[in-house]
Amino acid sequence: MQLVDLAAEFGLDVLVDGIQGHLSSFDFYPEWTRSWHHRNVFTDPEAVAAQATLLRTLGRALTGRSNLIGLQLGNELNNLVEHNPVTVAEVDHYLDTLLAAAREGLGDGVGLVTHSAYDAAWYGDDHPFTPEASARKGDLTTVHPWVFSGDCARRYGPRSPQVRHLAEYGTELAEAYAVGPARPVWVQETGAPEPHVPAADAPDFARATLLNAADCAQLWGVTWWCSHDVDRALADFPELEYTLGLFDSAGRPKPIAHALAETVAQLRGRRTVPVRETALVLDCTPATRAVSGPGGAFFEAWTSLRATGVRPAIVLAERAGDEGHLAARGIRELIRPSAGSPSTPPPPHGG
Repeated sequence: MQLVDLAAEFGLDVLVDGIQGHLSSFDFYPEWTRSWHHRNVFTDPEAVAAQATLLRTLGRALTGRSNLIGLQLGNELNNLVEHNPVTVAEVDHYLDTLLAAAREGLGDGVGLVTHSAYDAAWYGDDHPFTPEASARKGDLTTVHPWVFSGDCARRYGPRSPQVRHLAEYGTELAEAYAVGPARPVWVQETGAPEPHVPAADAPDFARATLLNAADCAQLWGVTWWCSHDVDRALADFPELEYTLGLFDSAGRPKPIAHALAETVAQLRGRRTVPVRETALVLDCTPATRAVSGPGGAFFEAWTSLRATGVRPAIVLAERAGDEGHLAARGIRELIRPSAGSPSTPPPPHGG
C-alpha cells in the first residue's frame, strides 16, 4: 500500500498484480506452493483458495486510492503452465474464481479487475490459456505483442509492416474474440528489445507502434515496457532486459523516450477513429491457432493487406454469417484469406 501511495505523490496511476506471475524472465510463485509439498497453483483447491483470499484482502486494502487503475490477478500467469499442468476447463475455473475474489475485494464499480497472458494464449496450438479466456473474462482484454514472439522481428525485419503493425494486429485479434464490439483492449506490454529492434530503429518503431495501435477504435491504452534500463551491475538477466528502458540506468532519457513523448502529444488531439469496414476472416481451431501468429498464414495475410493501406478488422469464421455481429462492428466487406477475394455480408435485418 505504501508503494501505491508513493506513486500517487508523483502523479502515477497503478495497476496492482496480486499473484506476481512472470517478471523480466523470472517466474514468481506464491511461497506456499514452493516447498517440498509442491502445489499446482492452478488446480490445487487449497492453493487456489489461498490466492483468492489474498486477492480479496488486497482489494479491500486498495479501495479508496484515487490513483488505483485496478487489480490484476498476476502478470502472464500462463508462463507457469510448464510446471503446473492444467486443462482449458481448469484455467477457466481458476480465472473465474480469482476474478470474482478480486472484484469482491475492490467492490462493485471500483477500478478494473483483469488478468494477462503472454502471446501463447493467442498463437500457441492447444495452449490451455485460450483467446476466449483473455477476451471474455475480466473488465478488459490485455495483450502483450512483443516483437520476439514467433521471432517476428528477425523473421520479417525490424522495419517491416509485420513488426510496426504488431500491436495494432494484436488489438484487432483481441476484438475478434470478444463477445461484444465495445470490449476495451489494453496493449499492456510492448517495447523495443535489442537486438530484435536495434537502438537506431527504436524511435521510429515506437512512433509507428503507438500511431498504428491508436488506429483501433477499441484501444483503451498502451503501456510501454519499461521505464529504465537495468543496471549491468545486476547480474543474471537475459541480455535484452538490460536495454529495454526509455531512460538509461542513470535516468537519462534515450531517443526512444523523446519519440514516445512527441507521439503521445500528437495523439492527444485525436477524438475519433474511423470504423474498419473490411474484415479478414480467421478460420482456425485450438489445434491450429498458430496460423494467427507471426509466420502463420493468417498473420501474413492480415499484415500484407495492411501494408497496402487497407485497415482490416478480424472476424472469426463462426461469426462471418452473423449479420448482427457484423453490423454492430460496422463491417461491410469480408475477405477470406484462402479464397483471396472479398465478399459482401448480407445487410442487417431491416436495412
